[in-house]
Amino acid sequence: MKMDVVRSDIEIALDAEKKPITEVAAKVGIEPDEIDLYGKYKAKLTDELMDRVKNNPDGKLILVTAINPTPAGEGKTTVTVGLGEAMSVIGKKAIIALREPSLGPCFGLKGGAAGGGYAQVVPMDELNLHFTGDFHAITAANNLLAALLDNHIQQDNALNIDPKQIVWKRCEDMNDRVLRNITVGLGRKADGVTREDHFIITVASEIMAILCLASDMKDLKERLSRIVVAYTYEGKPVTAKQLKAVGAMAALLKDAIRPNLIQTLENTPAIVHGGPFANIAHGCNSIRATKTALKLADYTITEAGFGADLGAEKFLDIKCRIAGLKPDAVVLVATVRALKYNGGVSKLELKEENLEALKKGIGNLEKHIENIAKFDVPCVVALNHVITDTEEEIAFVKEFVESKGAEFAIADVWADGGEGGKELAEKVVNLIDKTPSKYHPLYPDSISLKEKIETIATEIYGAGRVEFTAEALRELKRLTELGFGNLPVCMAKNQYSLSDDKNVLGRPIDHTVHIREVYISAGAGFVVALTGTIVTMPGLPVVPAAEGIDVDDETGRITGLF
Repeated sequence: MKMDVVRSDIEIALDAEKKPITEVAAKVGIEPDEIDLYGKYKAKLTDELMDRVKNNPDGKLILVTAINPTPAGEGKTTVTVGLGEAMSVIGKKAIIALREPSLGPCFGLKGGAAGGGYAQVVPMDELNLHFTGDFHAITAANNLLAALLDNHIQQDNALNIDPKQIVWKRCEDMNDRVLRNITVGLGRKADGVTREDHFIITVASEIMAILCLASDMKDLKERLSRIVVAYTYEGKPVTAKQLKAVGAMAALLKDAIRPNLIQTLENTPAIVHGGPFANIAHGCNSIRATKTALKLADYTITEAGFGADLGAEKFLDIKCRIAGLKPDAVVLVATVRALKYNGGVSKLELKEENLEALKKGIGNLEKHIENIAKFDVPCVVALNHVITDTEEEIAFVKEFVESKGAEFAIADVWADGGEGGKELAEKVVNLIDKTPSKYHPLYPDSISLKEKIETIATEIYGAGRVEFTAEALRELKRLTELGFGNLPVCMAKNQYSLSDDKNVLGRPIDHTVHIREVYISAGAGFVVALTGTIVTMPGLPVVPAAEGIDVDDETGRITGLF
């Protein structure tokens, strides 16, 4: 165990022995002139590299997901990073493909997304803050489109846009609840048309989804052109193409569309690109990043946000469908503490052995195992081990998992990095070798949008029924009539529960899922359905993480990031 004394993630990361990113790139056959440096330890991959490797055979694709998140933490990204490091330890050529962190959770409640302990990607501080500027470019492109839309209405409105049917929202990469519902255009006539407007967080922007789903610049521009920003008084959709916004948005995104290369604490290559949330967006890193990693390594380990009911479902039903990807295995992360929390134990008592609570809460894990099986992809459950886990608790989880037909492995990557993930890496490699994936999506394109929503709610969430508001039903009808009925559905749901009520833990059965709003993301290529009380602009908690972040006056080192 490397951690003789408990050190913070940021302390470990800042003291890491990083290699120049050119050396890390060389591990997977990337030449120095095939990356553009952003300092010593970050780089952008070039289009020339992606073009050179496009005919290489694909390696194996491993998705890391988890049970529903709890305040106890599950460590999905930590296990993703640790598994990549462990692949190197057992002699496999591996790359990690992750999302970029949003500033919202970094300064809010959840913290960053670089992993933890000795299973982190570095430079951790730069990744969690501005990184290479991708999110700023996405924010600028989103808000440029909003500005052009309002300017068009101000300048005689030749497209006959109905200001009460504007669906494009402004964005910023920060949790700021007061911007959810605002009024713009107040003041003089020259200050614009007065109307209700809204902000969303950048990771929920359709531009973010488009960046992550586009195959190249041509595809990016085609997707941008299809964005529906508003409707006319006659009910016809108005697109970004009609506003002549596509070229300027593409110019802002020219560098952002290129994946970023960094490294783990053990110098395993990590391609980090894009960052849609999985509770309000599709929750996966970019297709370009994943496909490039598959061409460069024998094993690509990627992750999808929050629990398997959100990130994994969207990875398997949206990203894989659009990109033609076929995952070879799924790693489902759980912790004893989180399972006990699902069984009714308070956060303050999770360190105590409690087999009864574990038995009550393990239904959450059970449902996620069953859900992965619906896609016919082999599954390994990784128990992210912490020091308070007892032998009896670990034995119970292992026996339960194996009784459900899934493989089981303990991951000690937080404390021991790659060495702590050897058992998991070997289990994953062996599973892929002996059990070929028969991946398929949950539902076909041909069924109606309403049926797709109902399928996800009943099959994945375990709902007994789905209730739609009259407004949602009207919008489903309109979108179908406009030709969008064959698209997949991106469900926006709270991450803490399989239901749309965040307070219902464990494995709820026969509950009702409430669909209050539906809208089209035509450029991304999916329809979004908002459930329960989910919002697309989060707020800060009572004690924001920002209050504990600082910069040392003398050394310039950042403290408080986690």
